[in-house]
Amino acid sequence: MHILVTNDDGVTAPGLLALAQEMRKLGKVTVFAPDKNWSASGHVKTMERPLRVKDVMLADGTSAFASDGAPSDCVALPLLGLIEETIDIVVSGINPNANIGHDITYSGTVTAAMEAVIAGVKGVAVSLDSPEGHRGSLDYSTAAAVAKRVVEQVIADGLPEGVVLNLNVPYLPESEIKGYMVTRQGLRVYRDALDVRSDPRGKPYYWIGGEAPTGVDEPGTDFGALRAGYVSITPLQLDLTHVKAMDVLKKWTFE
Repeated sequence: MHILVTNDDGVTAPGLLALAQEMRKLGKVTVFAPDKNWSASGHVKTMERPLRVKDVMLADGTSAFASDGAPSDCVALPLLGLIEETIDIVVSGINPNANIGHDITYSGTVTAAMEAVIAGVKGVAVSLDSPEGHRGSLDYSTAAAVAKRVVEQVIADGLPEGVVLNLNVPYLPESEIKGYMVTRQGLRVYRDALDVRSDPRGKPYYWIGGEAPTGVDEPGTDFGALRAGYVSITPLQLDLTHVKAMDVLKKWTFE
């Protein structure tokens, strides 16, 4: 079993290291990640410039590849042949914050796993629902252990074609997690605000800021599961077609 581990927070992120260490218990691991933070980058593929790749060493002394490309590039490059050995599954994470609801359209963590599925390889994204305003280092041990259990299940039973698994883990000790729940994508509530400022020359510039997002606490959703202390496992599909809307649109007339 050959597992590719990547992320969107950069090759030195502690969540990546924790994930790689757990994945090594399941098979051979290749770490291939961005050389800087690409959080909220969405599904980016670099087409207009060359990509650089270098060998780096992780904090535990193991080797990894770092690229100046986006998270999706860090999946595409090895799958396209930069890594000669066949990759069986791509696991992306561990993101320090949850990726739920509409977050998945922004998330480099999730879209890296999507890049794998587009190429016909199983893809799993792993995120930790860390507390808002948390200071100091995060404990990724529970999320890494949960990821191992879920990926082990994926290896044993497979996934339906075209499915990306989006895994979100509560920030709790493993003994306090209430269980695993298969969920649907919930509703994220964003509280963004535009901050307009001026530079020293009086020219305006802008920050997109605001308060941290919340969500609708509804049973059966990713947000609801996390709030209740459960691991959320959401199967996502790449086909975004709204089938019911097709029937409405087919009634349109074009003269």
